[in-house]
Amino acid sequence: MKNVFCMKWGELYGPEYVNRLYEMVKNNLRFPFQLICFTDNKEGIRKEVVCFPIPEVNIPDGLPERMWRKLTVFKKDLYGLKGEALFLDLDVVIVDNMDPFFQLEGEFRIIKDYRKKWRGTGNSSVFRFELGRHYEIFDFFLKNFEEIRKKHRNEQEYLTSIMKEKGILSYWPERWCPSFKYDCVSKFPLAFWKKPKIPHGARIIIFHGEINPPKAIKGGWGKFYRYVRPAKWIKKYWIREKV
Repeated sequence: MKNVFCMKWGELYGPEYVNRLYEMVKNNLRFPFQLICFTDNKEGIRKEVVCFPIPEVNIPDGLPERMWRKLTVFKKDLYGLKGEALFLDLDVVIVDNMDPFFQLEGEFRIIKDYRKKWRGTGNSSVFRFELGRHYEIFDFFLKNFEEIRKKHRNEQEYLTSIMKEKGILSYWPERWCPSFKYDCVSKFPLAFWKKPKIPHGARIIIFHGEINPPKAIKGGWGKFYRYVRPAKWIKKYWIREKV
């Protein structure tokens, strides 16, 4: 049984994101699996998804979230769960078979971030780890949050740095997890007439920044991103709708 994790809190993503993620995993993973959602509200989430409360983490009020809650999955005892876990952000779009994400060797794997690759920072939209094995990451975070926050902008910087120090940092093959923003959309001015495409070798497409799957399907201008032509092919994978 493979563990696939996701996390939902607040009102940014509704239950339909979890339900669509379950459907995408079901259609692209040949291993038996359980999708586990850590959430503050399980209303509307389909019954096949196992829901647990997000473990408590003491982050001072008024600070940007920066996804620090993701680090709770590294707790020593996470609801008694065992084995490996693959964490997926809710707004990913799975376009091909996921089996290799469990088959590729490596104690810890994460996406290599798309900008300033020389820095080696990871993107935590997709990462795999062994449950309970690196609990000191979470314990150290709880005890040294202010120090960590001054050194690292977000949880993925901290996570990448500490895994590198431990000597177990590995990245997914670059083609597996392309960025919609950087790899699917053509550069200006080609983006005005060229439709976004699925890059060769892509398995899970990552959305970051303002644009998300619904906006990508619709296309147009965004407040903080350049013009994008409609990517209607996302419906086929994300909504299971014919195009």
